[in-house]
Amino acid sequence: MTREMERAQVVIAGAGPVGCVAATYLAKHGIDVILAETGLDAAQDLRASTFHSPTLEMLDTLGVAQDLIDMGLKAPVYHWRDRQTGEVLSFDLAEISDVTRFPFRVQCEQYHLARTLSSRLTEQAKARVMFGHRVIHFEQDDQGVTVSLEHVTGITKVHADYLIGADGANSLVRKWLGIEFDGFTYPEHFLCLSTKQRIDDEIPNLAYVNYVSDPKEWLVLLRVPSVWRVLVPASAEDDPAWLLSDEKKNAVFGGLVADGEAVKTEHRTIYRVHQRVAKSFHHGRVLLMGDSAHLNNPLGGFGMNSGIHDAFNGCEKLVQVIKGEAGPDLLERYDRQRRTVTHDFTQQQTIANMAIMRGEKGEAHQRKLDAMRTLVTDDTLRREYLLKQSMFTSLAEAEAIA
Repeated sequence: MTREMERAQVVIAGAGPVGCVAATYLAKHGIDVILAETGLDAAQDLRASTFHSPTLEMLDTLGVAQDLIDMGLKAPVYHWRDRQTGEVLSFDLAEISDVTRFPFRVQCEQYHLARTLSSRLTEQAKARVMFGHRVIHFEQDDQGVTVSLEHVTGITKVHADYLIGADGANSLVRKWLGIEFDGFTYPEHFLCLSTKQRIDDEIPNLAYVNYVSDPKEWLVLLRVPSVWRVLVPASAEDDPAWLLSDEKKNAVFGGLVADGEAVKTEHRTIYRVHQRVAKSFHHGRVLLMGDSAHLNNPLGGFGMNSGIHDAFNGCEKLVQVIKGEAGPDLLERYDRQRRTVTHDFTQQQTIANMAIMRGEKGEAHQRKLDAMRTLVTDDTLRREYLLKQSMFTSLAEAEAIA
């Protein structure tokens, strides 16, 4: 059955971290918002776990940064490691403490942010959280957007001024708009394994975040409060059953600790990795944010963070438009700023990070290692690198775009 039309100023599709941040920002600025999520709660996505310094600055304005710090782990130092030689190149975010109150990464699973914010939204007079409601269709005109939300007992229609698609990589909002999602998919799969075993007891001088380059098998080794996670590449031809097998697990951890067979895992997950950007982040009364607008590989932890940056940029402009402080053409600037930065910074940087991690045999691998050595020993280059990797550079670039 179809209920009587409901009303909201903004409907947001997707209660992941980006959708929850957008809803919280709008509600705190007096905008009536509906946050619609297909699932029955904020899903426990285990992939993203790094919060960068400028993201923490933003989240602090929503009153949630300290919660993440308390739940997570502070990681002021991260390592690039060469697996063959054992060489460790250390980068310390304390060097940019002059530009941020949070000179560290926070390692904390992204679902903690989504669940904390979605819970608090229920206390906001201007916000409604509707779990078990899936955006299945919408129509827009000069007067607004009519959004159809499917749920167990029928379909609810909402007439809103604007719609935000924060509904992930397979965004139905983006597909209904017919916006192309250009880019490519990496040929290899990624295998993620997690364990409660204290790997740092066997590997000296291990940071909470470690990028380990190796021509044969690179890996990412990082700590979140509950587990150590290991991310390794896998051929697309590999049998998924073998990748998830004890044999593969034993081999991966056997390259890290004395007895890989003894390591017990909490999760074993295979996923594909993409580098894609939507042709537009804005169409009429609809904005795309987060994974619905762009996807990139996880090396550097830019995905969720750039989505949160989308939310702050776009919602700041949306508030001005809805309150009559600016015309709707301001939303075109959101598209120019965030899409340009995604192309020029996030995509290029993650591709470059992937190239370093993959390494290559012989001279090519040595050239990449030499370049990283130069970077870590040059004060000017290292500071530029830290500002870029922590995403301050991309935010400054976006702000400069008219």
